[in-house]
Amino acid sequence: MNAAATKSQESGTLTVEDLKVYFGGAKRFFSKDAATVHAVDGVSFSVPAGQTFGVVGESGSGKTTTALAIMRLVPITAGKVILGGTAISDLKKEELRSARRRFQIIFQDPYSSLDPRKRAGDIVREPLDLMQIGKLAERDAMVAELFAQVGLRPEQRALFPHQFSGGQRQRIGLARALSTRPELIVCDEPVSALDVAIQAQILNLMAKLQRDLGLTYLFISHDLGVVQHICDQVAVMYLGQIVEQADRVSLFTNPRHPYTKSLLAAVPTVHGNKRDRRTRLRLKGDPPSPINLPPGCRFASRCPMAEARCRQASPPLEDRGDGHKVSCFLV
Repeated sequence: MNAAATKSQESGTLTVEDLKVYFGGAKRFFSKDAATVHAVDGVSFSVPAGQTFGVVGESGSGKTTTALAIMRLVPITAGKVILGGTAISDLKKEELRSARRRFQIIFQDPYSSLDPRKRAGDIVREPLDLMQIGKLAERDAMVAELFAQVGLRPEQRALFPHQFSGGQRQRIGLARALSTRPELIVCDEPVSALDVAIQAQILNLMAKLQRDLGLTYLFISHDLGVVQHICDQVAVMYLGQIVEQADRVSLFTNPRHPYTKSLLAAVPTVHGNKRDRRTRLRLKGDPPSPINLPPGCRFASRCPMAEARCRQASPPLEDRGDGHKVSCFLV
């Protein structure tokens, strides 16, 4: 393999190594120590160029904080984030600003993520001007091409965000993300605010753009149906850590962690989950506090299968065959 081919293969590959994001709270009265929230606590994974990696979990699991840390929108406490051979977690100031064209984000809410005072064409053009992409005389044509790529009409460039539907606004957000010609797009619940029919349109558009442009997606979602539709690999997070990771087919047909099983069993089906009634794991209580983490497995207090050892030692995330990784002593 020549150097050019190797470089092309590396471009767009995302590697996250032992990522940690802690938030320190205000000091309490009569206490020397400040409360520390362990939002993300030792997350590692790799996404090959041109693939989609999904991260799922309930609210508070740390999936959105993981996405924001990769985007360098929240401070990283420890760990590495590497994109195409560049450690973007180490970049600062002007180096980080220059590298931002390589990784972009689509936010959850298409209503609040667009400036209501700017026209749609100006919103999409803004990254081109900020990062000096293309010649000045060519940028109008580049914006028109971006609108066409996401299925918007040229004359819609003159409209304001409030004149668009939710799905159209998310198309504007997608065009804005594409404007810098990124290698990686982080998608933070990009279709959760849309109705089901529009969700399918946006997901199909994202899949087409990925095929055409070779994009790498990091897809954050709580909707398992959406994840099953678009992702190649899926990681399940619980209380700041990955508890299971596998390819899409293996995870949905053969879940191995009790938490993953409970998530999948809770998804409504046309059969009313009748086949799962006998084996369904019903969770009780709430997740432990990310400030006062319990010893051992963080899921043990809610797991109906937990043993004494689960409360004493934390199970490592290990490959149990065919790349299926699980963090559980009972697998």
